[in-house]
Amino acid sequence: MTYTSIKFILFVLATALLYFVIPWKKYRWTVLLAASAIFYCLASYKYAVFILFTALSTMLIGLWLDKVTRKSKALLKSKKAEWDREQKKAFKNKLKIKKRWIMALCLILNFGILAFLKYYNFFAGSLNDLLGSMRIDFSAPTLKLFLPLGISFYTFQSMGYIVDVYREKVKPQTNPFKFLLFVSFFPQIIQGPISNYTQLGHQLFEGHDFNFTQFKYGSQLILWGFFKKLVIADRAVVAINAVTATPQGYNKYSGTTLTFIILLYAFQLYTDFSGGIDISRGVAQLFGIDLIDNFKRPYFSKSINEYWRRWHISLGAWMKDYIFNPLAISSAFLNASKKMRGTKFGKTKAGAHIAKVLPTAFASLIVFLIVGIWHGANYKYVAFGVWNGGIIMLSILMQPLFDAVTDKLHINRNNFFFRLFQMVRTFIVVLVGYVFDVAPSFQQGMMTIGRFFTDQDFERGSHEIFKLGINWKDYILLAVCVVVIWAVSMIQEKHSDTTIREMLDKKPFILRWLVFFFLIMAVIIFGIYGSGYAASDFVYMQF
Repeated sequence: MTYTSIKFILFVLATALLYFVIPWKKYRWTVLLAASAIFYCLASYKYAVFILFTALSTMLIGLWLDKVTRKSKALLKSKKAEWDREQKKAFKNKLKIKKRWIMALCLILNFGILAFLKYYNFFAGSLNDLLGSMRIDFSAPTLKLFLPLGISFYTFQSMGYIVDVYREKVKPQTNPFKFLLFVSFFPQIIQGPISNYTQLGHQLFEGHDFNFTQFKYGSQLILWGFFKKLVIADRAVVAINAVTATPQGYNKYSGTTLTFIILLYAFQLYTDFSGGIDISRGVAQLFGIDLIDNFKRPYFSKSINEYWRRWHISLGAWMKDYIFNPLAISSAFLNASKKMRGTKFGKTKAGAHIAKVLPTAFASLIVFLIVGIWHGANYKYVAFGVWNGGIIMLSILMQPLFDAVTDKLHINRNNFFFRLFQMVRTFIVVLVGYVFDVAPSFQQGMMTIGRFFTDQDFERGSHEIFKLGINWKDYILLAVCVVVIWAVSMIQEKHSDTTIREMLDKKPFILRWLVFFFLIMAVIIFGIYGSGYAASDFVYMQF
């Protein structure tokens, strides 16, 4: 039962009907829980034990943290008159260490499961290669492991919750069934967005009355997601898969074809991922629940830093809150910055700037290394993370130089052509990172970059491109769709304070329904269907 199947549509409508029919609003969340359990078991019933373990362990450890916090505060209050300042400080430090160990237990348990299932065979293979090169007679066993549906998304969401409980930003949930709903909410289980408890929890549990406008907007967003996924992404991926099907086959293509495939992948990835998120957000909106927007026209970004603020926003926010900020203000990074300031180089203008931004720069590199590893157990994803993190780190360290050059050349930063140059430059940087997504291995990724400059054969490439499983009519349709996506994105960029759906509501009735009619017809007529279609075709299903 995939997001783009008739079964899923009927399932959602049946769930919505039951949800709004129940007269007791405060119990409507049970319908969402039942629907989430059914959806998960239909897709991955053999592995449901993992999501149950994450939900139960996280909730119980959250309650443990809260109990320790309340008891300690009560004791501190009772000893307020007896203890001096140093005693209070020592007690608070001891409490902080204890709470950190409790939180660490939850993080190690759940991230440990994720790491083992996702990366064990990768590290075992790397170890075997290393030992083999040293002629050591030992071989770590490889295991037939699996990835439960949505394990990265529900693990990250749950671990964000436990950190927030540790920080006392949220009160722990005491109802295990409500917490299980927060972890397993079916519209977001396949590919997010990753929500925090403060934003999502109360929306799931409070119960909502039927709202025609919300239901209409949700349906329109689902339709837009279907258009992106079925008409665009699933058509483009045919050509991409034809090139990347085998490592041996990948090597035979010209640099022109590989360049084209990387460009096509940028479009396919965006429409696949953002289309899936649109469906997730649209389904949630049917029930009156707002999931956060995960994309804000990322290809309009004028820097790689801005790109990552617009792309996979929920993951970026999670990384910022729980990895980047703690690293950037950690004593180790701050001390390193302080030591640099005390050096001869640190007293220069350039050195003072580098010392100031050093914690931010290194924290960014580490975060993107983690993002790269999160994408998959392969050295090419490590390269993906290092490339993006390295560019961001360099841009932070070199910002004064870039500003000085811009000023020296008397460039108006608000000039249209300069902003266009920035967008094109950023897009090219993004495309280089995508090379490591597309290429079967790190070595072939480096080969691809080399062929960009040494193997541009347009005549050969034009022949190869039309032998990738789709014909010239498909390419024309994709080109038209690029224009449609670009036009819609331009309107959204210009009117960021509202949505296309709200803008359409203000248009004449005939115009509104013509837009929806043509969108529905496009999905029905041009959508990619077939017996081989499966939910795993969503790019981020594997996460």
